[in-house]
Amino acid sequence: MANIKSAIKRNRQNEKRRVLNRTYRGGARTYVRKAFAAMEAGDKEAAETATLQAVKALDKAAQKGVVHKNNAARRKSRLVKRLAAMD
Repeated sequence: MANIKSAIKRNRQNEKRRVLNRTYRGGARTYVRKAFAAMEAGDKEAAETATLQAVKALDKAAQKGVVHKNNAARRKSRLVKRLAAMD
């Protein structure tokens, strides 16, 4: 447990940031999972909308620094590639 005032404040800040980061990272994961599920089901229309949502969530997470921009780019690439292979 921190005793120094600045360390106590830093712990509070870290906790706030951790919760925010979790929402962005978790949201991105959820949308990616939904997109893959729609592709597995073979529903082209639902897969397209889910992929757009996933791309948006990944971009937002990368913008906030929650995931690295190259990580987001790689995941978006794999999503779109799989979507294109549905045809």
